[in-house]
Amino acid sequence: MAEQDPAALYRVAKMRLGGTARDKDRTTIRYNDHITITDIPPEAWEYAVSGRPALQWVMQRQGVRTDTASGIVNDANAWAIETMHTPRYPLDLLARVITISVRTMEIVNALPELRLEGD
Repeated sequence: MAEQDPAALYRVAKMRLGGTARDKDRTTIRYNDHITITDIPPEAWEYAVSGRPALQWVMQRQGVRTDTASGIVNDANAWAIETMHTPRYPLDLLARVITISVRTMEIVNALPELRLEGD
């Protein structure tokens, strides 16, 4: 079997949750046709920034989108190669955000209850 081109192997158009349209599986993310991430802990979805899970933000931003008004294509794959010098960047970012989200929630959940004067 010939080795696949890294740019093609790591190319992402749109990340999707596992499961079906009616029954989403948040423990699985289909990165592309070649790569699926499984066993994502529920805590990864609990860490939110500005009211939205950080993991959801990455899934929405790392892909290919075309602005309907201007026709401008926003391609995270091109940016990864040109700026980060690796086609793996969107996948690596997703993996880091999963880890950061889980570890952050571990820390937050271990914090003592905040006691305010007058309580």
